[in-house]
Amino acid sequence: MKVKIAFTTTDRIHVNAHFGWAKEIDVYEISDNGYEFIETLKFEGDLKEDGNEDKITPKLQALNDCTIVYVVAIGGSAAARLIKKNVTPVKAKSEEEKIEDILNKLVKTLKGNPPPWLRKALGQKKLSFAEELEKEATL
Repeated sequence: MKVKIAFTTTDRIHVNAHFGWAKEIDVYEISDNGYEFIETLKFEGDLKEDGNEDKITPKLQALNDCTIVYVVAIGGSAAARLIKKNVTPVKAKSEEEKIEDILNKLVKTLKGNPPPWLRKALGQKKLSFAEELEKEATL
């Protein structure tokens, strides 16, 4: 299973941009085999905080096929609009958090037993207790 994960970034190394102000969003595709850079989405114009909800519409459309978007910060209405499109916004621990570290962690998590929020974001149903036991028996 492959999923697309997006990151708001100013340097293409760290998750260090506010969703609304981000001029660049890097998109990667991940699976339990690893990850691959897909594209950088670029956004023009005045993106400063001004309560102008229209400025996030192009971002919402561009992220339509992503499962998760990592941000340093996001406004409540933008987060709600993402969730409505089945894109889960996740806040980075800090502006120092590296995209590569998050990707490596996600790949490792996909190989194991993803936490409930990630399973939900990935559209996986939670395994029943019996299925969990069966899965562990095959490991």
